[in-house]
Amino acid sequence: MRNRRGFFALPYVVWMALFVVAPIILVVVYAFSAAEGGFVIQFGSLTLHLTLDNFAKMGDYLIVFTRSFELAIIATLLCLLIGYPLAYVLARETAGVQRVAMMLIMLPMWMNFLLRTYSWMSILEDTGLLNQLFSAVGIIDLGNWINSGLNSLCAALNSGPVALLNDLLGTQWALDTARATDMEFFHMINTSGAVVLGMVYNYLPFMVLPIYSVIVKLDDSLIEAARDLGAGTSRVFRKVIFPLSLPGVLSGITMVFVPSVSTFAISKLLGGSNELLLGDLIEMQFTGMAYNPYLGSAIALVMMVIVVVCMAIMNRFGEGEEQAVML
Repeated sequence: MRNRRGFFALPYVVWMALFVVAPIILVVVYAFSAAEGGFVIQFGSLTLHLTLDNFAKMGDYLIVFTRSFELAIIATLLCLLIGYPLAYVLARETAGVQRVAMMLIMLPMWMNFLLRTYSWMSILEDTGLLNQLFSAVGIIDLGNWINSGLNSLCAALNSGPVALLNDLLGTQWALDTARATDMEFFHMINTSGAVVLGMVYNYLPFMVLPIYSVIVKLDDSLIEAARDLGAGTSRVFRKVIFPLSLPGVLSGITMVFVPSVSTFAISKLLGGSNELLLGDLIEMQFTGMAYNPYLGSAIALVMMVIVVVCMAIMNRFGEGEEQAVML
């Protein structure tokens, strides 16, 4: 009977072997290989040039690694700051409100990922909807007026206290007096802020849903017992609710951080060529002018290791509510 059940799993095993395991093996082989040089291994007509140069070359892209992790961490923290209170409030609402709220949260996910990102391009561009709104309500004019006032203030300080300080210290320091006073729009597209906004918008449901699924299952008797023992609202949250919700928090952090650090569509559409991230770098190695699949595979392998580490952390600290309380 068991052998018959195993037969039904055969198509899945074949599918995983062909489209998951085999590509990973190819990535590993390419990551430790080069077109020439290195340690040569011969397999019949196949020749491999094994080397670690691909990993050594990653030092040239340290700024890309730093930017990718920085923006991913910022986006993850913002998703946590927005998603946790939202999930907590929803978990305390009635069943009807919860169903409607879950539908609204999931509704954008029914649209194509690229379409959602393209919509933000039309909102954030220099002549987009947001700048049109700012211009209509006078916010851009207000910004010009504030910049003009700051320029006048800084000019007065430069000719007074700053000049005196420079005479005493022998320096040539001065406050900026060149702020734009004729702005027609706020430049938001092709910036780090636009990339983070795109990450938060697209990945926020991945933070809300796991936290909500944990909090909604909490036993209310535990909260009542803590209050009966004299714990206030803040203490109940710190000592009972938050520790018990840690599995959902860790799951949400993993589900947001991993795609954020490896994204390339969001950074390309909302960040342009100014905000190159790891995903863009990997894509360039396979499809761009700087075609180098060996380096691209090495970077992709590092990204896979990061994913495995994140999953291991999630499994270690998210095995159950008992472990969460112990934390």
